[in-house]
Amino acid sequence: MWLVAGLGNPGAKYLANRHNVGAMALDFFLAGAARPGSPAPKWKGERQALTCRLHLNGVEVLFAKPQTFMNKSGDAVRELMDFYKIELPHLIAVHDDIDQPFGSMRVHVSRGHGGQNGVRHIHEVLATPDYARIKLGVGRPPQPQMDVASWVLQNFSLDEQAHLPEFLSAAGDAIEASILEGFAKAATRFNKQIVAQAAGSP
Repeated sequence: MWLVAGLGNPGAKYLANRHNVGAMALDFFLAGAARPGSPAPKWKGERQALTCRLHLNGVEVLFAKPQTFMNKSGDAVRELMDFYKIELPHLIAVHDDIDQPFGSMRVHVSRGHGGQNGVRHIHEVLATPDYARIKLGVGRPPQPQMDVASWVLQNFSLDEQAHLPEFLSAAGDAIEASILEGFAKAATRFNKQIVAQAAGSP
């Protein structure tokens, strides 16, 4: 079994924030996974997360949205890995990345946390950085004096929202390719600017 953790903050207040793009990618992917005429797969609460199980070409995947706040993401990830006996090479964290412009993506394995607090906590709880991440670019604040935390806790701009479906769709494709084809091939396909940079983005 694989575990794909889409990082974000719980609750309606944070739903459309840049910081929640990892969780948004999972929602978008699972909404599209339903067969025509069938309801979308349902989330259930367990182990400090909302989870949904799905088979991709016969491979069992547990999708999870931690319901701890972002800076405690590792607690839910650790509990799910222990309960389902998921090995470290089968963990993928999907999350926002301010060091990439909006609409760009990177598939990485065994990298530093880069200041992303959810990833930082997963590193701490697992005591290793040796797992895969799909980093979704949200860009830095347009004004250098703007606080980064305030920036990522804002909703995407209207221009960015217009490009989000394409970006989230590509994120889902990257998740599927990482599992079925391997991280190296997924990185070759998706480590690039996926959508045109939105007007006004930094």
